[in-house]
Amino acid sequence: MTTETVKQAIRNIPDFPIKGIQFKDLTTVFIKPEYLTWLRQQMIQRYAGKGITKVVGMESRGFIIAPMAAEAIGAGFVPVRKPNKLPAEVIEQSYEKEYGVDTIQIHKDALNSEDIVLLHDDLLATGGTMSAAIKLAKKIGVKKIYVDFIVELDALHGRDKFDKDIEVHSLIHF
Repeated sequence: MTTETVKQAIRNIPDFPIKGIQFKDLTTVFIKPEYLTWLRQQMIQRYAGKGITKVVGMESRGFIIAPMAAEAIGAGFVPVRKPNKLPAEVIEQSYEKEYGVDTIQIHKDALNSEDIVLLHDDLLATGGTMSAAIKLAKKIGVKKIYVDFIVELDALHGRDKFDKDIEVHSLIHF
């Protein structure tokens, strides 16, 4: 398995969710167990030994690889969700994305100042969702933040929204 093999398995959906957006559909990767195993292994190799205590997955495709990697590196898993999906007290952050404004939430007690966190999502486009997640982690006061994506759309310069002290990794670039 190679990065190029996985890249070629990603389906492009034109004009989704709105006209002009070229949606990179990773479900064509996620349906193949050997691709899931390979993606998990890539995360384990990259982050094992970094002291990560929590892997934070973004709703919803960040929920696919993040918990598998968390278990493998001995960390907990924390979901970041859209409003009104988490049952306990939350903190939230709004952000702009390429086709509107949205809000994400995390349980107020999910992270603490001793945590070293890995924030994971499937795709980095304009950086709005992850920028909001970073702000949430910083509000809580975590010790260190790593950011990880399966795919990055380089032309959109999403990583430019992140502080330079945050280590960002993307496996596949378009």
